[in-house]
Amino acid sequence: MITRLLFLILQLLPWMPSPALADDNEACWRCHDGVRELLVQSHPLQAIHRERYAQGVHGRMACRECHTGIVALDPPHQQGTAPKIDCAACHEKRMGEKEARIRRNIDHYRQSFHARPNPDDPTIPNATCHECHDTHFFAIPRDQASPAHAAWRANIPALCGKCHDDPLERYAASIHGVELLEKHNPRAPTCTDCHDTHAITGSHIPTFTQNATETCGKCHPRNLASYRRFYHGQANRLGAKATANCFHCHDSHATRAVQDPGATIHPGNRLKTCQKCHDGQKRPLATTGFGSFTPHAHSDDLNRFPGMWIASRLIHGLTWGVMLFFLIHAALWFRREWRERPHTPRPAPSGRHVRRFPWFWRAAHLLFALTVMTLLVTGMTLHNAHAPWAPVLAKLMGGPASMGWIHRGAALLMTGIFALHLLILVPRLIRDKNFVWFGPDSLLPNRRDFRDCRAMFLWFLGRGEKPRFERWTYYEKFDYWAVFWGMALIGGSGVVLAFPHVAGEHFGGWVFNVALLLHGEEAFLAAVFLFTIHFFNNHFLPSRLPPPETVIFTGSDAEEKLRREHPAYHERLLATHTLERHLVPPPARALVWGAKLLGLLLIGCGLILLVLTLHGALTA
Repeated sequence: MITRLLFLILQLLPWMPSPALADDNEACWRCHDGVRELLVQSHPLQAIHRERYAQGVHGRMACRECHTGIVALDPPHQQGTAPKIDCAACHEKRMGEKEARIRRNIDHYRQSFHARPNPDDPTIPNATCHECHDTHFFAIPRDQASPAHAAWRANIPALCGKCHDDPLERYAASIHGVELLEKHNPRAPTCTDCHDTHAITGSHIPTFTQNATETCGKCHPRNLASYRRFYHGQANRLGAKATANCFHCHDSHATRAVQDPGATIHPGNRLKTCQKCHDGQKRPLATTGFGSFTPHAHSDDLNRFPGMWIASRLIHGLTWGVMLFFLIHAALWFRREWRERPHTPRPAPSGRHVRRFPWFWRAAHLLFALTVMTLLVTGMTLHNAHAPWAPVLAKLMGGPASMGWIHRGAALLMTGIFALHLLILVPRLIRDKNFVWFGPDSLLPNRRDFRDCRAMFLWFLGRGEKPRFERWTYYEKFDYWAVFWGMALIGGSGVVLAFPHVAGEHFGGWVFNVALLLHGEEAFLAAVFLFTIHFFNNHFLPSRLPPPETVIFTGSDAEEKLRREHPAYHERLLATHTLERHLVPPPARALVWGAKLLGLLLIGCGLILLVLTLHGALTA
């Protein structure tokens, strides 16, 4: 009986006088308080529970502040000409100086995929505010350590899954989903941790792929650090669009632990994962070595990564040993010469010049210097991708892909110069029956070099005479032979990195890790040594100031300079009456000035590269 009476009253409501609209919510609560489930003209009323509404962010607002179109309380409500509810417009009106976050959220939403027209109905967006935020009850618990906040985070996948059911299914079975939904770990990542809450974009957008590594790195900092030490991470930081990042290897939603047989990075599946990019079309097909490659290897664990551990100790020992020895050598040398400089008069020039380097060696030196600097500017930009100057240089060179081609081209040219040098030099020395392999004209180290080195240190300390050098000094021989071990380490590792599919067929994945480590560290040693020790020995000695030293460009030295720096060689030429055979006309004035300008340009470029290299190493 009561139900029939109530139904009759509701049927008569449209013909009853409309009560006045009020600014409070009491009139609305009469029907929408969520306690009664009523039908108005066969339409269900939306239940709004008072207590839950009061706890939400809109709890102090009057209903009419949002529902501006309602002009009558008669159900169904008569609608006026006011625009539809627009959350963004309302929030923009209410924003003050302290609500910049709201403005950012609105701007992010309007640029997101959710704000784009729906493909099925272009008159509406893909998703609106109220589909994610329950406009009547929305409230994020402020205490992030509270159970309420954990429950709110755990509900986000279900909320997103209303539209994205397939990603939700894969996420729920992933290591992240199990941690959040089954183990109730509030720190486990949920949808908004990776996709943001308002700036939703597709995973194919370059900015998303580049930012994904930062997102994953918040929880996996050590893996992020190791990722950035290798090519994929370095190229990613320089803006490369087609390089692997976290979700390319680990999957975006179905992320699983490495020991899980279903994981994309499980040893049994890793080769197949690599072949998604190294597919034999755009890139050479990944071979068996890729399957055992460890992208997150580091040099701190002997048991897990023995190759990296051993290679790291060897190359770091070499770097520190060489640099420490020659820095002490240079400091003592500079101190001794600086003290003697005012008391060492230079002899008057005789006008005679002695040939030191034929044209081919000078040309080879120039080309070698240019290729080394090109290799360093491309390689060190990639190696120091974290530095603020690296993206600028990468952009100037056309991006990581163009840098790679420039780097490989310069490497090929440098290898060609080195090979041509050997092809010319070795047969010529073999044919020369008067050449003594460990004699004074040879660049091979001999016992005299060790005696000269010891005598040099005694002279530095004021305990002996300066050694009387022959045609080649021990430090010049070191410069020469350093190129050989540099070519072996940098060249050998470079071949592995340039042709990983070939190396992968014959070696395990460890060779990629070791090759990249040796390649970068030996290049660092070469850069620092060349632009400090080599420059000092040849251009910045007090006896040679002001720079540059031009003999490597002009090919000849003044006789008095040769007598001062290589007295034993000069005496031998006089004693054997062969000095005249080595005399050449002084270089033309234009050649001298050209050599000075070229020398200063190369020194300037080298010092800039040195600063950038050291900055990259110190800020890594």
